[in-house]
Amino acid sequence: MSIVRRSNVFDPFADLWADPFDTFRSIVPAISGGSSETAAFANARVDWKETPEAHVFKADLPGVKKEEVKVEVEDGNVLVVSGERTKEEEDKNDKWHRVERSSGKFVRRFRLPEDAKVGEVKAGLENGVLTVTVPKAEVKKPEVKAIEISV
Repeated sequence: MSIVRRSNVFDPFADLWADPFDTFRSIVPAISGGSSETAAFANARVDWKETPEAHVFKADLPGVKKEEVKVEVEDGNVLVVSGERTKEEEDKNDKWHRVERSSGKFVRRFRLPEDAKVGEVKAGLENGVLTVTVPKAEVKKPEVKAIEISV
């Protein structure tokens, strides 16, 4: 679905059809140093789901090698996924028609909940999908003791 901007300059509602994220997209390269090469972090999409046993993170990292990705835990409870997608080498005789794949550095941070066992984090990269599994500690249920009511 594409949003088309109206061309009538006298239409007060013309800007309502504008993409609300246009401003953000123009700021991202400026934040990351002004280079489109370093804007790749915006494309590191991550899903986070919680199962009864663990927190599972899945990141799409097509074309990224295992050696180019780091998974770390900072400050005791912040999961950090970072890396770099290297740019394809250019041949001066090549004529590029379109360049849409991003390259450069990316980093994502997630504050883990208190029940995360940060010492048992596991990560694997298969078919361009990084899977990070953070096991959960068992939550002890409070002991309930029935009190007999006397007459």
